[in-house]
Amino acid sequence: MTDRPDLTNLPSYRQPRRSVFSARRIALMASVVAGLGVAVHGFSPSTSPADLFSSPAHAQVNNEVKKVERPIGFADIVERVKPSVISVKVNIKEKTASNDDGDDSASPFQPGSPMERFFRRFGGPDGIPGLKGGRGRVVQGQGSGFFISADGFAVTNNHVVDGADKVEVTTDDGKTYSAKVIGTDQRTDLALIKVEGGSNFPFAKLADGKPRIGDWVLAVGNPFGLGGTVTAGIVSASGRDIGNGPYDDFIQIDAPVNKGNSGGPAFNTDGEVMGVNTAIYSPSGGSVGIAFSIPANTVKSVVAQLKDKGSVSRGWIGVQIQPVTSDIADSLGMKKAEGALVAEPQKDGPAAKAGIESGDVITSVNGESVKDARELARTIGGMAPGASVKLNVLHKGQDKVVNLTLGQLPNTIEAKADTDNDSGKGASKGTDVPKLGMTVAPANSVAGAGKDGVVVTEVDPKSAAAERGFKEGDVILEVGGKSVSTAGDVREAINTARSDNKNSVLMRVKSGGQSRFVAVPIAKG
Repeated sequence: MTDRPDLTNLPSYRQPRRSVFSARRIALMASVVAGLGVAVHGFSPSTSPADLFSSPAHAQVNNEVKKVERPIGFADIVERVKPSVISVKVNIKEKTASNDDGDDSASPFQPGSPMERFFRRFGGPDGIPGLKGGRGRVVQGQGSGFFISADGFAVTNNHVVDGADKVEVTTDDGKTYSAKVIGTDQRTDLALIKVEGGSNFPFAKLADGKPRIGDWVLAVGNPFGLGGTVTAGIVSASGRDIGNGPYDDFIQIDAPVNKGNSGGPAFNTDGEVMGVNTAIYSPSGGSVGIAFSIPANTVKSVVAQLKDKGSVSRGWIGVQIQPVTSDIADSLGMKKAEGALVAEPQKDGPAAKAGIESGDVITSVNGESVKDARELARTIGGMAPGASVKLNVLHKGQDKVVNLTLGQLPNTIEAKADTDNDSGKGASKGTDVPKLGMTVAPANSVAGAGKDGVVVTEVDPKSAAAERGFKEGDVILEVGGKSVSTAGDVREAINTARSDNKNSVLMRVKSGGQSRFVAVPIAKG
């Protein structure tokens, strides 16, 4: 072994310092050095120590990387469609913009409704849809919209222009125009406005087909007053029911949208409007990547009627319906949980006149199968009053065909019975139904309960009845398709279902003035 030379006497010599780098930092530094080495190799024309980092495999990767093209982006699409999008500003006089607690973010929705609890409209910077201002003053709101024709017809949301005394729009080139509301539809939250002062506006086309989950989507609008804002994402789901009404069929997108985007378009990569942005899911009030758009086919249908007569007429068969759950399907002997269960036909309605009864299941309309209750509501609502329809119905286990003529859906909603009635007061303790965990008494023995059925007087909180939502004061009208008036009738119907090897028994229950069917599991033995 050769002796190392003594370097300590040299002027430039310093004692070696103990490294203060952790193993992790060293690894990171090594990564940087290695990266620099590759970079040197890639750009140096001469051979260098960096050649240590190259190999046939690395060279192949580098060659492949050079072949990758730069992403195209959406600039061409945006340049073409953006001029059709407008910012909508409204003035509303004598509008209360604060609630009784002084909170300026009062919800415009019915207290306790799903929309009030979970969804926030985003028409303006405050919690109210597009509204800002003080109590009793003129308030201002803002949203978005888009032209659908060169002569100035434009689409926006109903909640953007609802109650507006003055509507102004600003186009993409910065010009401001007055507009008037042609018609609105609260059920789908759509509105048609007419912009005055021009005849050659750039307009967008509504898409013909349905988007697929995973398709690209571009949202253009006026979030927080920042007009002409473009965001991108994908269609993340379809057919969403967000509790806004019976016609919910929203497209879910993840393109960021916020307050002020209401009424703005969601474009596909063909530059066509696939939907109108109307709501977001937002625990915080800002975008969390879940937004909802009204499908273009719904927009077409509604806008055509608004333009023609300023309002929307929908078909109506006059039934109260509910979904067919797996338990209900088992109780009815159905193989699949599909169709719409008729809880109660409305008196003198088209369905009642055609012979449809409580407990019937509507399985198809004009030969097209009905997946669930919401699909039936949308299908019938999309037809014109006076149209003739053929319904396939499962009636007491037998298929039958019912032909009827649609009525017109009433514009006003009938008032519900008071849910805080005293139907349970004055009732006897009732007779126990041990298999269900509740006691019942004849309805005619309870003040205010009516003459039909049995009244629930007590429910075991740990029972199957409690799990299915039964409460004191509910009136059971039918069990297993048979009318009941005593506890004995209830027990007999349960024993019959058990003898038929059914896992649950179907009951028709009246609660708060509304009827519904409930499948209650029954114990064996």
